[in-house]
Amino acid sequence: MKFNYYMPVHMHFEQDAVKKYKEELLKIGTKALIVTGKHSSKKNGSLDDVIQVLNDVKIEYTIFDKVEENPSLETIEKAAAIGLQNKVDFVIGIGGGSPMDASKAIAIFIKNPNINKDNVFSSGKLTHIPVVAVATTSGTGSEVTPYSIVTVNAQKTKKNLGQKVYPEIAFLDSKYTYDLPYNITVSTAVDAFTHLVEGYLNSNSTVMTDIYGEKGFELFAECFDNLIKKDLNKEFRDKVMFASALGGIQISQNGTSLPHGMGYPLTYFKGLPHGFANGVLTVEYLKTFKNTEKLNRMLSILKLKDLSELKQIFDKLFTVHIDVTEEEIVEYSKAIFSNKGKLKNHPEQLEYQEIENIYRNSFK
Repeated sequence: MKFNYYMPVHMHFEQDAVKKYKEELLKIGTKALIVTGKHSSKKNGSLDDVIQVLNDVKIEYTIFDKVEENPSLETIEKAAAIGLQNKVDFVIGIGGGSPMDASKAIAIFIKNPNINKDNVFSSGKLTHIPVVAVATTSGTGSEVTPYSIVTVNAQKTKKNLGQKVYPEIAFLDSKYTYDLPYNITVSTAVDAFTHLVEGYLNSNSTVMTDIYGEKGFELFAECFDNLIKKDLNKEFRDKVMFASALGGIQISQNGTSLPHGMGYPLTYFKGLPHGFANGVLTVEYLKTFKNTEKLNRMLSILKLKDLSELKQIFDKLFTVHIDVTEEEIVEYSKAIFSNKGKLKNHPEQLEYQEIENIYRNSFK
Protein backbone atom coordinates (compact mmCIF):
# COMPACT_ATOMS: atom_id res chain seq x y z
CA MET A 1 0.00 0.00 0.00
CA LYS A 2 1.30 3.46 -0.91
CA PHE A 3 -0.29 6.91 -1.07
CA ASN A 4 0.32 10.62 -0.46
CA TYR A 5 -2.31 12.73 1.23
CA TYR A 6 -2.41 16.44 2.08
CA MET A 7 -5.52 18.32 3.24
CA PRO A 8 -4.72 21.51 5.16
CA VAL A 9 -8.25 23.00 5.27
CA HIS A 10 -9.83 23.43 8.71
CA MET A 11 -13.47 22.52 8.07
CA HIS A 12 -16.43 23.51 10.25
CA PHE A 13 -19.53 21.61 9.15
CA GLU A 14 -22.57 22.59 11.24
CA GLN A 15 -25.39 25.09 11.46
CA ASP A 16 -24.28 28.63 12.34
CA ALA A 17 -20.65 27.60 11.93
CA VAL A 18 -19.62 31.13 10.90
CA LYS A 19 -20.94 32.56 14.15
CA LYS A 20 -19.74 29.75 16.41
CA TYR A 21 -16.15 29.89 15.18
CA LYS A 22 -15.82 33.60 14.46
CA GLU A 23 -12.82 33.98 16.80
CA GLU A 24 -10.74 31.88 14.41
CA LEU A 25 -10.84 34.73 11.89
CA LEU A 26 -8.64 36.74 14.23
CA LYS A 27 -5.84 34.25 13.52
CA ILE A 28 -6.14 34.88 9.76
CA GLY A 29 -5.83 38.65 9.41
CA THR A 30 -6.93 42.14 10.35
CA LYS A 31 -8.66 43.40 7.19
CA ALA A 32 -10.72 41.28 4.82
CA LEU A 33 -11.84 41.53 1.23
CA ILE A 34 -15.24 39.84 1.00
CA VAL A 35 -15.67 38.32 -2.46
CA THR A 36 -19.15 37.30 -3.52
CA GLY A 37 -21.73 37.41 -6.30
CA LYS A 38 -24.38 40.02 -6.93
CA HIS A 39 -27.42 38.43 -5.31
CA SER A 40 -27.41 34.96 -3.72
CA SER A 41 -25.29 35.62 -0.62
CA LYS A 42 -27.52 38.57 0.18
CA LYS A 43 -30.66 36.46 -0.12
CA ASN A 44 -29.51 33.38 1.82
CA GLY A 45 -28.10 35.30 4.79
CA SER A 46 -24.48 34.25 4.42
CA LEU A 47 -23.20 37.75 3.68
CA ASP A 48 -25.06 39.22 6.66
CA ASP A 49 -23.63 36.50 8.91
CA VAL A 50 -20.07 37.19 7.77
CA ILE A 51 -20.48 40.95 8.16
CA GLN A 52 -21.91 40.46 11.64
CA VAL A 53 -19.03 38.30 12.87
CA LEU A 54 -16.42 40.60 11.35
CA ASN A 55 -17.99 43.49 13.24
CA ASP A 56 -18.14 41.35 16.39
CA VAL A 57 -14.42 40.57 16.31
CA LYS A 58 -13.55 44.05 15.02
CA ILE A 59 -12.01 43.02 11.70
CA GLU A 60 -12.29 45.68 9.00
CA TYR A 61 -13.61 44.65 5.60
CA THR A 62 -14.28 45.75 2.05
CA ILE A 63 -16.90 44.08 -0.16
CA PHE A 64 -16.48 43.10 -3.81
CA ASP A 65 -19.86 41.74 -4.95
CA LYS A 66 -19.49 41.63 -8.71
CA VAL A 67 -18.32 38.06 -9.31
CA GLU A 68 -20.14 36.61 -12.30
CA GLU A 69 -20.83 32.96 -13.02
CA ASN A 70 -17.59 31.46 -14.39
CA PRO A 71 -15.47 34.45 -13.25
CA SER A 72 -13.14 36.02 -15.77
CA LEU A 73 -9.56 37.11 -15.25
CA GLU A 74 -10.72 40.65 -15.96
CA THR A 75 -13.05 40.52 -12.94
CA ILE A 76 -10.27 39.07 -10.80
CA GLU A 77 -7.97 41.94 -11.77
CA LYS A 78 -10.63 44.49 -10.75
CA ALA A 79 -11.21 42.84 -7.37
CA ALA A 80 -7.49 42.53 -6.67
CA ALA A 81 -7.01 46.23 -7.41
CA ILE A 82 -9.67 47.05 -4.80
CA GLY A 83 -8.00 44.71 -2.33
CA LEU A 84 -4.62 46.34 -2.87
CA GLN A 85 -6.10 49.83 -2.59
CA ASN A 86 -7.69 48.92 0.75
CA LYS A 87 -4.62 47.04 2.01
CA VAL A 88 -6.49 43.85 2.88
CA ASP A 89 -4.53 40.92 4.26
CA PHE A 90 -6.98 38.07 3.65
CA VAL A 91 -9.93 37.17 1.42
CA ILE A 92 -13.31 35.66 2.32
CA GLY A 93 -15.06 33.95 -0.57
CA ILE A 94 -18.83 33.56 -0.06
CA GLY A 95 -20.93 31.58 -2.51
CA GLY A 96 -20.72 28.67 -4.87
CA GLY A 97 -17.77 27.73 -7.02
CA SER A 98 -17.51 31.05 -8.82
CA PRO A 99 -16.95 33.33 -5.80
CA MET A 100 -14.79 30.76 -3.99
CA ASP A 101 -12.62 30.10 -7.06
CA ALA A 102 -12.40 33.83 -7.71
CA SER A 103 -11.34 34.50 -4.11
CA LYS A 104 -8.36 32.17 -4.54
CA ALA A 105 -7.25 33.87 -7.73
CA ILE A 106 -7.72 37.30 -6.16
CA ALA A 107 -5.58 36.24 -3.19
CA ILE A 108 -2.76 35.44 -5.63
CA PHE A 109 -3.10 38.71 -7.53
CA ILE A 110 -3.09 40.76 -4.32
CA LYS A 111 0.05 39.02 -3.03
CA ASN A 112 1.78 39.49 -6.40
CA PRO A 113 0.88 42.97 -7.74
CA ASN A 114 2.96 42.40 -10.87
CA ILE A 115 0.69 39.53 -11.93
CA ASN A 116 -2.05 40.17 -14.48
CA LYS A 117 -4.30 38.24 -16.85
CA ASP A 118 -1.58 38.18 -19.52
CA ASN A 119 1.27 36.69 -17.48
CA VAL A 120 -0.32 34.67 -14.67
CA PHE A 121 -0.04 31.35 -16.51
CA SER A 122 3.66 31.83 -17.21
CA SER A 123 4.77 33.13 -13.81
CA GLY A 124 5.76 29.91 -12.07
CA LYS A 125 4.75 29.06 -8.52
CA LEU A 126 3.14 31.99 -6.71
CA THR A 127 2.28 32.69 -3.08
CA HIS A 128 -1.02 34.17 -1.87
CA ILE A 129 -2.67 35.89 1.06
CA PRO A 130 -4.94 33.64 3.21
CA VAL A 131 -8.40 32.63 2.01
CA VAL A 132 -11.51 31.72 4.00
CA ALA A 133 -14.37 29.94 2.20
CA VAL A 134 -18.08 30.07 3.04
CA ALA A 135 -19.91 27.57 0.82
CA THR A 136 -23.50 28.35 -0.17
CA THR A 137 -24.05 25.59 -2.76
CA SER A 138 -23.38 21.86 -2.73
CA GLY A 139 -21.42 21.02 -5.83
CA THR A 140 -18.09 22.61 -6.48
CA GLY A 141 -16.16 21.44 -3.40
CA SER A 142 -13.96 24.51 -3.90
CA GLU A 143 -13.95 25.11 -0.15
CA VAL A 144 -11.61 22.11 0.25
CA THR A 145 -9.66 22.12 -3.03
CA PRO A 146 -6.58 24.07 -4.13
CA TYR A 147 -8.07 24.82 -7.56
CA SER A 148 -9.24 28.10 -9.04
CA ILE A 149 -11.15 27.68 -12.31
CA VAL A 150 -11.32 30.92 -14.26
CA THR A 151 -12.61 32.08 -17.63
CA VAL A 152 -9.77 33.01 -19.95
CA ASN A 153 -11.38 35.08 -22.67
CA ALA A 154 -8.15 35.37 -24.63
CA GLN A 155 -8.18 31.57 -25.05
CA LYS A 156 -11.98 31.24 -25.19
CA THR A 157 -12.10 28.65 -22.43
CA LYS A 158 -12.23 27.93 -18.72
CA LYS A 159 -9.13 26.54 -17.07
CA ASN A 160 -7.42 26.03 -13.75
CA LEU A 161 -5.22 28.96 -12.76
CA GLY A 162 -2.40 26.49 -12.20
CA GLN A 163 -1.64 27.50 -8.62
CA LYS A 164 -2.43 25.75 -5.32
CA VAL A 165 -4.58 27.82 -2.99
CA TYR A 166 -6.22 25.88 -0.17
CA PRO A 167 -8.55 27.91 2.06
CA GLU A 168 -7.33 28.22 5.63
CA ILE A 169 -10.85 27.71 6.97
CA ALA A 170 -14.01 26.37 5.31
CA PHE A 171 -17.45 27.04 6.79
CA LEU A 172 -20.08 24.55 5.59
CA ASP A 173 -23.59 25.36 6.76
CA SER A 174 -26.37 23.81 4.69
CA LYS A 175 -28.93 26.41 5.84
CA TYR A 176 -27.51 28.70 3.15
CA THR A 177 -28.73 26.21 0.54
CA TYR A 178 -32.33 25.84 1.79
CA ASP A 179 -33.74 28.33 -0.71
CA LEU A 180 -31.67 27.30 -3.72
CA PRO A 181 -33.92 26.83 -6.78
CA TYR A 182 -34.45 23.25 -7.88
CA ASN A 183 -32.51 23.56 -11.16
CA ILE A 184 -29.46 24.99 -9.38
CA THR A 185 -29.70 22.32 -6.69
CA VAL A 186 -29.69 19.65 -9.41
CA SER A 187 -26.88 21.21 -11.44
CA THR A 188 -24.60 21.63 -8.44
CA ALA A 189 -25.41 18.13 -7.17
CA VAL A 190 -24.54 16.66 -10.56
CA ASP A 191 -21.26 18.59 -10.44
CA ALA A 192 -20.49 17.06 -7.04
CA PHE A 193 -21.38 13.61 -8.33
CA THR A 194 -19.08 13.96 -11.35
CA HIS A 195 -16.25 15.01 -9.03
CA LEU A 196 -16.73 11.74 -7.19
CA VAL A 197 -16.88 9.74 -10.43
CA GLU A 198 -13.85 11.35 -12.04
CA GLY A 199 -11.81 11.27 -8.85
CA TYR A 200 -12.66 7.62 -8.22
CA LEU A 201 -12.06 6.32 -11.75
CA ASN A 202 -8.75 8.11 -11.95
CA SER A 203 -5.17 7.08 -12.61
CA ASN A 204 -4.15 8.94 -9.43
CA SER A 205 -6.66 7.23 -7.14
CA THR A 206 -5.42 5.52 -4.00
CA VAL A 207 -6.91 3.49 -1.18
CA MET A 208 -7.13 6.78 0.76
CA THR A 209 -9.01 8.76 -1.88
CA ASP A 210 -11.32 5.84 -2.61
CA ILE A 211 -12.64 6.15 0.95
CA TYR A 212 -14.05 9.58 0.09
CA GLY A 213 -15.40 8.47 -3.26
CA GLU A 214 -17.20 5.44 -1.91
CA LYS A 215 -18.74 7.34 0.98
CA GLY A 216 -19.87 9.98 -1.50
CA PHE A 217 -21.55 7.35 -3.70
CA GLU A 218 -23.26 5.93 -0.64
CA LEU A 219 -24.72 9.36 0.09
CA PHE A 220 -25.76 9.89 -3.52
CA ALA A 221 -27.67 6.61 -3.53
CA GLU A 222 -30.05 8.45 -1.20
CA CYS A 223 -29.64 11.99 -2.58
CA PHE A 224 -30.65 11.00 -6.11
CA ASP A 225 -33.94 9.69 -4.76
CA ASN A 226 -34.58 12.98 -2.96
CA LEU A 227 -33.77 14.96 -6.10
CA ILE A 228 -36.11 12.91 -8.27
CA LYS A 229 -38.93 13.24 -5.73
CA LYS A 230 -38.08 16.94 -5.22
CA ASP A 231 -37.94 16.22 -1.51
CA LEU A 232 -35.28 18.80 -0.67
CA ASN A 233 -35.56 18.60 3.10
CA LYS A 234 -32.92 19.67 5.62
CA GLU A 235 -31.50 16.17 5.92
CA PHE A 236 -31.01 16.05 2.15
CA ARG A 237 -29.33 19.46 2.17
CA ASP A 238 -26.86 18.25 4.80
CA LYS A 239 -26.14 14.99 2.94
CA VAL A 240 -25.54 16.57 -0.45
CA MET A 241 -23.29 19.27 1.06
CA PHE A 242 -21.29 16.54 2.78
CA ALA A 243 -21.08 14.55 -0.47
CA SER A 244 -19.90 17.68 -2.26
CA ALA A 245 -17.14 18.22 0.30
CA LEU A 246 -16.07 14.58 -0.03
CA GLY A 247 -15.86 14.99 -3.78
CA GLY A 248 -13.79 18.12 -3.30
CA ILE A 249 -11.39 16.35 -0.95
CA GLN A 250 -11.06 13.51 -3.45
CA ILE A 251 -10.29 15.70 -6.48
CA SER A 252 -7.91 17.81 -4.41
CA GLN A 253 -5.74 14.68 -4.41
CA ASN A 254 -6.51 13.22 -7.84
CA GLY A 255 -7.79 16.01 -10.06
CA THR A 256 -10.76 15.72 -12.38
CA SER A 257 -10.78 13.81 -15.63
CA LEU A 258 -12.31 13.97 -19.10
CA PRO A 259 -15.93 15.08 -18.52
CA HIS A 260 -14.76 18.24 -16.79
CA GLY A 261 -12.30 19.10 -19.54
CA MET A 262 -14.80 18.19 -22.25
CA GLY A 263 -17.54 20.20 -20.54
CA TYR A 264 -15.69 23.52 -20.47
CA PRO A 265 -16.42 24.45 -24.12
CA LEU A 266 -20.09 23.59 -23.58
CA THR A 267 -20.15 26.16 -20.78
CA TYR A 268 -18.01 28.79 -22.55
CA PHE A 269 -19.57 28.61 -26.02
CA LYS A 270 -23.06 27.26 -25.29
CA GLY A 271 -23.78 28.74 -21.85
CA LEU A 272 -24.54 25.31 -20.37
CA PRO A 273 -24.29 25.33 -16.54
CA HIS A 274 -21.13 23.59 -15.37
CA GLY A 275 -22.84 20.68 -13.60
CA PHE A 276 -25.04 19.86 -16.58
CA ALA A 277 -22.07 20.18 -18.95
CA ASN A 278 -20.29 17.46 -16.98
CA GLY A 279 -23.39 15.36 -16.44
CA VAL A 280 -24.51 15.20 -20.05
CA LEU A 281 -21.17 13.62 -21.00
CA THR A 282 -20.73 11.28 -18.04
CA VAL A 283 -22.65 8.18 -19.12
CA GLU A 284 -21.03 8.02 -22.56
CA TYR A 285 -17.67 8.62 -20.90
CA LEU A 286 -18.25 5.70 -18.54
CA LYS A 287 -19.15 3.46 -21.48
CA THR A 288 -15.58 3.78 -22.78
CA PHE A 289 -14.08 1.84 -19.86
CA LYS A 290 -12.65 -1.53 -20.87
CA ASN A 291 -11.82 -2.60 -17.32
CA THR A 292 -15.16 -2.28 -15.54
CA GLU A 293 -14.23 -3.72 -12.15
CA LYS A 294 -14.10 -0.40 -10.33
CA LEU A 295 -16.96 1.05 -12.37
CA ASN A 296 -19.14 -1.88 -11.32
CA ARG A 297 -18.19 -1.36 -7.67
CA MET A 298 -19.28 2.29 -7.99
CA LEU A 299 -22.61 1.22 -9.50
CA SER A 300 -23.09 -1.34 -6.74
CA ILE A 301 -22.60 1.28 -4.03
CA LEU A 302 -25.10 3.49 -5.86
CA LYS A 303 -27.51 0.51 -5.86
CA LEU A 304 -27.67 0.54 -9.67
CA LYS A 305 -27.57 -2.51 -11.91
CA ASP A 306 -25.88 -0.86 -14.87
CA LEU A 307 -25.20 2.43 -16.64
CA SER A 308 -28.65 2.50 -18.18
CA GLU A 309 -30.09 3.03 -14.69
CA LEU A 310 -27.71 5.95 -14.11
CA LYS A 311 -28.84 7.36 -17.46
CA GLN A 312 -32.47 7.03 -16.34
CA ILE A 313 -31.67 9.05 -13.20
CA PHE A 314 -30.01 11.79 -15.22
CA ASP A 315 -32.91 11.86 -17.70
CA LYS A 316 -35.34 12.41 -14.83
CA LEU A 317 -33.22 15.20 -13.35
CA PHE A 318 -32.25 17.29 -16.37
CA THR A 319 -32.55 17.72 -20.11
CA VAL A 320 -29.93 19.58 -22.11
CA HIS A 321 -31.20 21.76 -24.96
CA ILE A 322 -28.20 22.87 -27.00
CA ASP A 323 -27.14 22.36 -30.61
CA VAL A 324 -23.64 21.03 -31.18
CA THR A 325 -22.56 20.79 -34.82
CA GLU A 326 -20.22 18.22 -36.30
CA GLU A 327 -17.64 20.96 -36.81
CA GLU A 328 -17.86 21.91 -33.15
CA ILE A 329 -17.53 18.28 -32.07
CA VAL A 330 -14.30 18.03 -34.03
CA GLU A 331 -13.02 21.34 -32.62
CA TYR A 332 -13.83 20.41 -29.03
CA SER A 333 -12.44 16.89 -29.43
CA LYS A 334 -9.13 18.13 -30.78
CA ALA A 335 -8.83 20.54 -27.88
CA ILE A 336 -9.35 17.89 -25.19
CA PHE A 337 -7.22 15.31 -27.00
CA SER A 338 -4.33 17.76 -26.86
CA ASN A 339 -4.90 18.40 -23.14
CA LYS A 340 -2.37 16.00 -21.67
CA GLY A 341 -3.24 17.04 -18.12
CA LYS A 342 -6.77 15.67 -18.41
CA LEU A 343 -5.81 12.63 -20.48
CA LYS A 344 -3.21 11.48 -17.97
CA ASN A 345 -5.87 11.35 -15.22
CA HIS A 346 -7.90 8.84 -17.22
CA PRO A 347 -6.72 5.32 -16.26
CA GLU A 348 -7.01 3.89 -19.78
CA GLN A 349 -5.70 5.00 -23.13
CA LEU A 350 -8.36 6.63 -25.27
CA GLU A 351 -8.24 7.02 -29.02
CA TYR A 352 -9.21 10.33 -30.58
CA GLN A 353 -12.31 8.81 -32.17
CA GLU A 354 -13.57 7.75 -28.74
CA ILE A 355 -13.49 11.39 -27.62
CA GLU A 356 -15.56 12.40 -30.64
CA ASN A 357 -18.00 9.59 -29.92
CA ILE A 358 -18.52 10.74 -26.33
CA TYR A 359 -19.62 14.15 -27.61
CA ARG A 360 -21.59 12.77 -30.54
CA ASN A 361 -23.47 10.09 -28.62
CA SER A 362 -24.21 12.46 -25.73
CA PHE A 363 -26.07 14.78 -28.12
CA LYS A 364 -27.92 12.27 -30.28
